[in-house]
Amino acid sequence: MALVVQKYGGTSVGSTERIRTVAQRVAKTAAEGNQVVVVVSAMGKSTDTLVGLAADITDNPNQREMDMLLSTGEQVSISLLTMALQALGQPARSMTGAQVGIVTEAHHTRARILSIKPDRLRKALDQGEVVVVAGFQGMSTPAPGNDDFEITTLGRGGSDTSAVALAAALGADHCEICTDVPGILTTDPRLVPEASQMEEVTCDEMLELASLGASVLHPRAVEIARNYGIPVVVRSSWTDQPGTWVRSRPAGPRSLEGMEIARPVDGVELDLNQAKVSLLQVPDRPGVAATLFGAIAQKQLPVDLIIQSIYEGNSNDIAFTVKQADLDLAQSTAGEIYQSLCDAANSALPAEGIVTDGAIAKVSISGAGMIGRPGVAAQMFQSLSDAGVNIQMISTSEVKVSCLVDADQSDRAIAALCKTFEIHSSSLAPLKPAGSQTPPPVRGVALDREQAQLAIRHVPDRPGMAARIFTLLAEAQVSVDMIIQSQRCRRVNGIDTRDIAFTVARDDADRAQAALADIVEKMGCAALEINRTVTKVSVVGAGMVAASGVAARMFDALASAKINIQMIATSEIKISCLVDENLAIEALQAVHQAFALEGTEVVEVPKGA
Repeated sequence: MALVVQKYGGTSVGSTERIRTVAQRVAKTAAEGNQVVVVVSAMGKSTDTLVGLAADITDNPNQREMDMLLSTGEQVSISLLTMALQALGQPARSMTGAQVGIVTEAHHTRARILSIKPDRLRKALDQGEVVVVAGFQGMSTPAPGNDDFEITTLGRGGSDTSAVALAAALGADHCEICTDVPGILTTDPRLVPEASQMEEVTCDEMLELASLGASVLHPRAVEIARNYGIPVVVRSSWTDQPGTWVRSRPAGPRSLEGMEIARPVDGVELDLNQAKVSLLQVPDRPGVAATLFGAIAQKQLPVDLIIQSIYEGNSNDIAFTVKQADLDLAQSTAGEIYQSLCDAANSALPAEGIVTDGAIAKVSISGAGMIGRPGVAAQMFQSLSDAGVNIQMISTSEVKVSCLVDADQSDRAIAALCKTFEIHSSSLAPLKPAGSQTPPPVRGVALDREQAQLAIRHVPDRPGMAARIFTLLAEAQVSVDMIIQSQRCRRVNGIDTRDIAFTVARDDADRAQAALADIVEKMGCAALEINRTVTKVSVVGAGMVAASGVAARMFDALASAKINIQMIATSEIKISCLVDENLAIEALQAVHQAFALEGTEVVEVPKGA
């Protein structure tokens, strides 16, 4: 007998007919000998209707009353589904989020789960009942000076979060996210109709594909699944197709206290086997990165970090890291490519066109809780600054921040980071692929069209500068995505300086600019520039680590489509490029095709089905 948590979204319970269909599916699962918990959303567009009602009353509704109002939508769904189950002869009971023991922060409309006390839920399951739970909601603990319990809602993706959190609290065998799509696709099918369905994806990959998967499975739910080792399957509400499994690492015992507010970083890593090759003043035109990394791939040289900083004039810098034993070959290969680029442009090779460094180390922090939490990168940079460690290179992804530092400062760097983030050992075991299969180099391609790029020119090159910048952004509640520190060092007024570029959500660009206006002037930086016309295209795959040439193939696909790359950042399982927003769809289609991710076109169930 298995314990299964099933979640059904608003479309799946959008009418009484659909509720009866869901009830039959749930009853069948229970008849197979399983204990079943069902988490449901509000019917169809009823949440939008409730929001509209509030807007008719006032332009500025009280958040507490909004939670009181919105929580009623799910209560309608659980009552009707429970009645439908009982009509089929299946014992069932409905419960609100508070009744199943979901305890949250006292932040109305956006609460995070603090803990779950599922005793009442377990008792009902042991009595043979299916428990139908209202998703998206919980109950806050009393605040200082206030002994009252309050109804709260979890915000975007709240029902997904409720379902996976309950699965974690109950130690469920797995959690099913039943929706109106058959699974998770390799990219957005509205932009690439040939997108194929994945059989499985790891939690780490899913988090890196957050912009692709958020409409199917919210990152908050993936974070909980990853932290507690809960297998999740995304599948259709209408068919018995297998769907897409989201695999998690085996997790050791973990407290249910602080479920969504636990520390955002769960790993600190050190890699001393790193060497850096920097190409400065590289021509800024399509195909340069493809040519360089195509030659690197032909030599079977594994590349770790890759960054391309923001352009200046008609050139930019490209830097990458390899294993120390590969430095000489990487340097000579890069030199040949650089010389050919100069010959093609009828120009001489710059005196400091290629710079190498074999005495470096990579220090990294990683954690699923980094998503949507401003300030984690700033904490890392401040920690390194306090330890007197200067950062040479920065590369980021959704769940990882990596910095290159001098090798002789690596011990101080790791000690400082472990102390800052209270890391004593990793709590997650290595993720092993199912069976004997090797994960593909690229699992999916994501497109984020809501990015803005900011660049600060001529930041003094000394410890603490990055920390000051990103601490201010965190204080302004601006989440930062990609961060790039240029390799080119310029001497301005007797001070060594570098450019720092980063991306934020486009809606946060003005807030970011306002937060940094004063410090840019005080630090003596040249300018703060904003570009609101960029798009991020990314490839993600756990097998990327063991494969060579992935970056070259991506860059070549963009070059063949005559798309210029404005910025590059990588992690072990992700490569992201900024391109012009007008070429976003062409970029996505070109990269998706380059990795042969096409499959049979997926046909969704009609809305009236």
